[in-house]
Amino acid sequence: MITITVFNHAGGAGKTSLTLNVGHELATSGLRVLLIDLDPQANLTGWLGVTGVQRDQTVYPVAVEGLPLPEPIRVYGLDLLPAQVGLAVAEGQMMGRVGAQGRLRRALQDVTDRYDVVMIDSPPSLGQLAILGALAADRMIVPVPTRQKGIDALPGLQGAFAEYREVRPDLTVALYVPTLYDARRLHDREVLADLEQHLSPIATPVPQREAVWLDSTAQGAPVGVYAPGSPVHSDIKTLTADVARAVGLTYARSPI
Repeated sequence: MITITVFNHAGGAGKTSLTLNVGHELATSGLRVLLIDLDPQANLTGWLGVTGVQRDQTVYPVAVEGLPLPEPIRVYGLDLLPAQVGLAVAEGQMMGRVGAQGRLRRALQDVTDRYDVVMIDSPPSLGQLAILGALAADRMIVPVPTRQKGIDALPGLQGAFAEYREVRPDLTVALYVPTLYDARRLHDREVLADLEQHLSPIATPVPQREAVWLDSTAQGAPVGVYAPGSPVHSDIKTLTADVARAVGLTYARSPI
């Protein structure tokens, strides 16, 4: 089992879309996949059409009480540990509790025989829940929008990684993923060139095709379910292949 945390402290980078759709694509290829929603805004949960979540179904009892993982929800061939707004309470309750930030990593060790890959959707912050997800990771995936805000966020990211490595010296970024890329815009091309010069390894940029992304989340379904064979689905297959190579997973891309 390999645990991947999708991380960027800035919002709007594409973390949740990446987690949901790459996770679904890996599951479709035959891998056993667990998704974990660490964001109290619960976008990953909602975008999979899951509602009515209780706090004890989230990672709250793991983070705060040191309990085992709750039983996941089965949806679209994936297992999901959902989130809901009550998870935000864990931020304050984890502070001052010795070892709390490592509890998710320890809990995941009990399910290594059930899954091939775990993908964690980190909240857009540098708080306790983000640390919980980072320290649980074997590898980090970092989406970076090809906008000035993507460049501006990099110093904060590097600072956070330096702190996390004080606890986990083996923690590495497996892949940076340029997102929201529009090759027609000079700004995007210049930012991508800058990212390619300073970041490694870096994935094929994910094009900005907002209609299908937005409509699929509104329908509560992965793109591969909502619009199979679409250009966006092809983009996801390319991204999934990049992620799989970066973290050492076997993924056979099916034809569109």
